[in-house]
Amino acid sequence: MTHRLSWLLLCASFAALCLLIWPLPREALDWQPALATREPWRALTAAFVHWTPIHLAANLAGCAVLALLGHRAQLDKRETIAALIALPLTQLALLLRPDLHRYAGLSGELHALAAIAALSLIARPGRDRIIGAAIALGLIAKLALEHPLGPALSTAPGFDFPVAPFAHLAGAAAGLIAWGMTMRGYPRSPRSPHGT
Repeated sequence: MTHRLSWLLLCASFAALCLLIWPLPREALDWQPALATREPWRALTAAFVHWTPIHLAANLAGCAVLALLGHRAQLDKRETIAALIALPLTQLALLLRPDLHRYAGLSGELHALAAIAALSLIARPGRDRIIGAAIALGLIAKLALEHPLGPALSTAPGFDFPVAPFAHLAGAAAGLIAWGMTMRGYPRSPRSPHGT
């Protein structure tokens, strides 16, 4: 397996886990902060639990879009490792919102993947930097419009489940942290600074 396939494999694995967990009892796997210490597996399994078919379909579509973005951006092993680090960070950040009594879904982690992809593109020269900046600005605008520090849950047009905007913010922040951890010392450009 080449390093560039790792991102595609990650996105495919996330989608597969969502599909595998779909028929299982949600109550045993979703995020419930009151059960965090007694049932720590919920910190990971909740990402793959979905409330409704629309919820599942939205996150599967997100996996597909991020897989395509990662493929086109040639994201590799380092970005994949960052994404794996971001998953538990995203879920554990939900402890900062004790009023979020139950949570399920992959959207927080998908926001982490978007942040990782944007930062990796920004670190490159030329057109990639512009695309990365556009993705980052879009992500920042989306987060701001969702008011993640407001109510724990909100309704969104077209969705038949409540959205947890703080999870999106947590994911983006986790992506930023994980990217910084894995990209330290990584060359910012594949080109030599001397033009050769």
